[in-house]
Amino acid sequence: MSANGNGSRHSTKTHSSPSMSPEEKTAQYALAQDCLNYEWEHNPRWQGIERSYTAEDVLRLRGSVQIEHTLARLGAERLWELLQTEPYVNALGALTGNQAVQQVQAGLKAIYVSGWQVAADANNAGQMYPDQSLYPADSVPNLCRRINNALQRADQLHHAEGKVAPGQTWFAPLVADAEAGFGGTLNAFELMKGMIEAGAACVHFEDQLSSAKKCGHLGGKVLVSTTEAVQKLVAARLAADVMGVPTLVMARTDADSAHLLTSDIDLRDRKFCTGERTAEGFFRIKGGIESAIARGLAYAPYADLIWCETSHPDLEEARHFADAIHAKYPDKMLAYNCSPSFNWRKKLDEETIARFQPELARMGYKFQFVTLAGFHALNLSMFELARGYKSEGMSAYSRLQEKEFRSETQFGYEAVKHQRFVGTGYFDQVQQVISGGLASTTALEGSTEAAQFGGAKPRPRSEDSPTPASQIPPRIEVGPEEMLLPSGD
Repeated sequence: MSANGNGSRHSTKTHSSPSMSPEEKTAQYALAQDCLNYEWEHNPRWQGIERSYTAEDVLRLRGSVQIEHTLARLGAERLWELLQTEPYVNALGALTGNQAVQQVQAGLKAIYVSGWQVAADANNAGQMYPDQSLYPADSVPNLCRRINNALQRADQLHHAEGKVAPGQTWFAPLVADAEAGFGGTLNAFELMKGMIEAGAACVHFEDQLSSAKKCGHLGGKVLVSTTEAVQKLVAARLAADVMGVPTLVMARTDADSAHLLTSDIDLRDRKFCTGERTAEGFFRIKGGIESAIARGLAYAPYADLIWCETSHPDLEEARHFADAIHAKYPDKMLAYNCSPSFNWRKKLDEETIARFQPELARMGYKFQFVTLAGFHALNLSMFELARGYKSEGMSAYSRLQEKEFRSETQFGYEAVKHQRFVGTGYFDQVQQVISGGLASTTALEGSTEAAQFGGAKPRPRSEDSPTPASQIPPRIEVGPEEMLLPSGD
């Protein structure tokens, strides 16, 4: 992959020297077009992808200065590599930067950034919303930026300490939710740019009407025409090309459980129309897997992955969808939402649950994710701690801390040393570099964490206020378990 971020060994930049003649500038521009066309035609990254625009369109819209988007480019390249080499990539939805760090530390190779979770507890409005596109449109990009900032801090800490990152990199690719684009095709174009600027590796768009958008597991969903849905995918791809980043585009269809349509202008939609209209003027349609398949086939040429949102975990239904897509597009990758909206134990036995994801992978579902994992993990863990704390006080918190220490010893969990985890030691190093090693105000040395969690001695008290001899406890040698005391923060 080259630095132009489009996966090409041939530069498509059109920067020209002010001293170049008009003829030289024209020749350079023509060469850039040829390189981009060659890239699209010959790079395996773009096999099976159609563009309804030209290289000249991209270069004209790109501007005279091409800004680099390193995290987005690295993430897209990494995700593409994983999808080509791993049986499947599984991910959990992260609600915070710290959750993303824990996911990477635990060994997951990608992170899902859910619009539902952003609506619930991570949006720019500071509100708790249902998943109905009620929050500001730049909220998901901002969560992507927040997650990448947390991963960057973890990378800086480990690099400064001479440690190797989990899986050789902290920067796991982010797969981000653009919902229905928050408007029309221009909104989708701008939102995709915002996702790339925030470092997203893959972005998915769904085929619902944005002004009436619902979670895929709610009722009242309204589909836009197939034509409009395709145009939003084209807008997303165009945005990525203009920004020079090989961002993956995922197309999601909600046609399986949607029963309303904005317009019957597209002939592909008419066979699912019932002939009825609603009070709002929407067309009633027959939802179901065949409707979803028709949408998936229409989106396949314009997307890297296809996601059919379903109402229950059903391997046979998943196989039916996959077979239909692969009959026409045999190499098209699929995605599957292993949703918390499914009652897994009620729907499936333990043996089927255990083999569910490997079975999906054999059908071509290369990206599998639990959308709301962060929301449920955050709420249950705090509820359980609060419930125990109410009845048992510090005994309940001490049990949580002991569990942290065990995870640190057995699995490399690091957040138990919370001061170091958030970067105190890193900024001590920054301060020492600035001061030439003479700083006396570094923070981690002399902290309770260094004394009680790392074996270092606490900073001595000032000689101006010595501890009275009567208050000095007898020296007692303690074992490691007795040193596991809470910091009091």
